[in-house]
Amino acid sequence: MEKKTKWGFQGNKELSSTAVSVRGVLNKLMRNINENDERPVVTLARTDPSAFPCFRTTPFAPNAITDAVQSFQFNCYPPNVGLASARRAIADYLSRNLSYQLSPENVYLSVGGTQAIEIIISVLARPGANILLPRPGYPQYESRAAFDRLEVRHFDLLPENAWEVDLEAVEKLADDNTVAMVIINPGSPCGNVFTRQHLEKIAETARKHGIFVISDEAYAGQAFGSNPFVPMAEFGSIVPVITLGSISKLWMVPGWRLGWIVTSDSDDILKNTGFVECVNSYLEISADPPTFLQAALPGIFEKTKNEFFSNILDVLREDANICYDRVNEIPCLTCPHKPEGSMTVMVRLNLSLLEGIKDDMDFCLKLAEEESVTVLPGFVVGLKNWLRITFAIDPASLDDGLRRIKAFYKRHAKK
Repeated sequence: MEKKTKWGFQGNKELSSTAVSVRGVLNKLMRNINENDERPVVTLARTDPSAFPCFRTTPFAPNAITDAVQSFQFNCYPPNVGLASARRAIADYLSRNLSYQLSPENVYLSVGGTQAIEIIISVLARPGANILLPRPGYPQYESRAAFDRLEVRHFDLLPENAWEVDLEAVEKLADDNTVAMVIINPGSPCGNVFTRQHLEKIAETARKHGIFVISDEAYAGQAFGSNPFVPMAEFGSIVPVITLGSISKLWMVPGWRLGWIVTSDSDDILKNTGFVECVNSYLEISADPPTFLQAALPGIFEKTKNEFFSNILDVLREDANICYDRVNEIPCLTCPHKPEGSMTVMVRLNLSLLEGIKDDMDFCLKLAEEESVTVLPGFVVGLKNWLRITFAIDPASLDDGLRRIKAFYKRHAKK
């Protein structure tokens, strides 16, 4: 009898133990949809508006890619930090909202915003270090930090104060091993936009504790309320700032996976501490965004008209109004702050008004099954028994989905 082979490998358990993801929960919700329901599925759990005609990207974007591909000049590998023309285009584009000019040398290309997060977290991860993350926030930061064994400490965003950072909590959490704090502005998942005054306080608090600020600005410019968008890089003279961004949400092309990391550091602290060198080293062993996509960036930035962005903001503003008004008609839901930016909003779930609903995940699973509507349970982004609603869809579909949620409430309301 042949001796049984003892295989010397197994799966990496760290992956399964750290992977709490929007995508994973969304897949679970979709599996709960009733196939016999003839109504269209309304997806308020996934932030991808590209499928709707009202959010279609400008034709200048695919045209620029076509030109780059058909030139046959960009079939090669790009430099590990990105094409010089793309780095220059990003620096010029972002500088339009700053009081100074960014240098192309401070720009690094990434495969979407997700890889930008992976790079920064991996570079920061060292034994004993910790990072401060917002709650609620984006779960990719927690998952990557856990995978890299970087300790996470959470500071709260305050719903009663338009989701501002609890700076007193930051003061208490930071210690000699804290390396950075993350902010997301415009806010995802909360739909808030930080004021200039609050951003300056964040910068001063970070400087006081010798940590730098990672500013996730995937929704940069998508502010449609009373607060204008102000880049955190404006305060690079106070504290080192790392800006993460991409074309995904701005141009409505999340599948293109082109992002960037930008350093703003007037005193060269990031360079002197070896952080910049580590970023370069990481990029030498990681994947690059497609060369032709990088080559198309200057044309996309240059030719896209302001009308495209203003039209997008008009639809987002209409959606935000519909979402806020309809949510307020549902007794078990409370929206503490009307969304002013990004594409999502946090809504508090009052379980005491419902019969037979255990928690936020149970609510979302039953909602998917009974109404063919998906909403993200709040635990995924750090707030148990809240809901994250994506409002960036066709306004008519949004209205339909929220009316179905109201019908669901009536069916499960305590008598």
